[in-house]
Amino acid sequence: MNPRRVHILKDVPATRGPVLYWMHRDFRARDNWGLTYARLQALRTGQPVAVIFCLAPEFADATAVHFNFLLDGLTQTVHALRQQNISFFALTGSPGLEIASFARKHGAGLVVTDFDPLRVKRRWHEDLLSACELPVHEVDSRNIVPARVVSDRREFMARTIRPKIKRLLLEFLDEFPELPAHPHDWPTAPPEPDFPVLRSKIRNDAPRQNLLVEPGEQAGQAVLHNFLKSRLPLYAKRNDPNQDVCSNLSAYLHFGMLSAQRAALETQSCGLAGEHVDSFLDELIVRRELSDNFCLHTQSYDTEDGFPAWARESLHKHRNDPRPVIYSPEELEKAGTHDPLWNAAQTQMLRSGKMHGYLRMYWAKKILEWSPSPAEALRTAILLNDRYSLDGRDSNGYTGIAWSIGGVHDRGWTERPIFGKIRFMNYAGARRKFDVDQYVRTWIAPQDDASI
Repeated sequence: MNPRRVHILKDVPATRGPVLYWMHRDFRARDNWGLTYARLQALRTGQPVAVIFCLAPEFADATAVHFNFLLDGLTQTVHALRQQNISFFALTGSPGLEIASFARKHGAGLVVTDFDPLRVKRRWHEDLLSACELPVHEVDSRNIVPARVVSDRREFMARTIRPKIKRLLLEFLDEFPELPAHPHDWPTAPPEPDFPVLRSKIRNDAPRQNLLVEPGEQAGQAVLHNFLKSRLPLYAKRNDPNQDVCSNLSAYLHFGMLSAQRAALETQSCGLAGEHVDSFLDELIVRRELSDNFCLHTQSYDTEDGFPAWARESLHKHRNDPRPVIYSPEELEKAGTHDPLWNAAQTQMLRSGKMHGYLRMYWAKKILEWSPSPAEALRTAILLNDRYSLDGRDSNGYTGIAWSIGGVHDRGWTERPIFGKIRFMNYAGARRKFDVDQYVRTWIAPQDDASI
């Protein structure tokens, strides 16, 4: 595999011992560069390899819905790992410290970890580095072109990162190697992962959503194949929420149950071409990698400080503009606004754990319009998205909200009240683009529909 996928977090002399792969972003046994690298290092030194997972019950605003989706998928991954003679250990607690303790206890020689630009994951890595004296290598298996390779600075917008990614795709968009079952056994029989005990540590703090999404690697592959066969040819209609043409891959990509690289490889080989294919690949590769770039190089990616200077200045200029209405976070959470389209979008997320991509922009911009300040709007949008969207707590979500509310990766538009120069979206504009009434009927009972 390409050595440029690897970033050395702790460069100390290696010792002889098992290789540990800390799986915390890319929850899959196949098409996983982090696991591949750990296996290759273990083969080189003649050592066993193990995958370690540590449950952090207080992670961001994740709920039991998210954790159960993750754990349900992990049961499949454990089975696939066993077939490759790779042990799996499930821990719980403060992840970085628990991984360090496990490594010391088992005399590990190397720890391999996933890349993730979010602050909470960086803290986990810092805990690990401070608590162990082993070499720690980070592998970016989320991005096709590793985020640390494609750019060493925050990119201005998609058009500035796109040529950098395209120049490197030939080098990095390669097939994953097929490795035989690992020949070196773990010294002792690993215990069976006790998923019921892990589930008992999860806060039961949200109603069970009807996700309509089956978890796991196999399900992710099936959804990908169905999309390439049935919906990709119609992808040009993707901005119409009433058309079932979107990929439905976001949850699998977020939880790392599906590799974006695998999706890109199969898209290229499916025999289709044209604007719809180019658009999907641009969203799959450029837009997702732009989000990781934003969070990697913007410490304050979830606050106003992460907005570009022109947007901060413009929003500040209009901070005292009268709002047509102000809704509390609780009213927004319950989809209790005067806007039937916004209520329908929020209800879709509440019930299914997802929201159509076009409506996510409208949804966030209306929160800006109905909040006392941009800072409050940003906090509310992140809270609701992280709590109810299955693909929340992700660089894509933070970047998308920052685009909608704070002009990140956008330019200044015609100045108007409240929004300043932030791009504006409204109900009338949505009606011109698609059948709003049909979408509202899909998610809201007629008696709940209101006139705007």
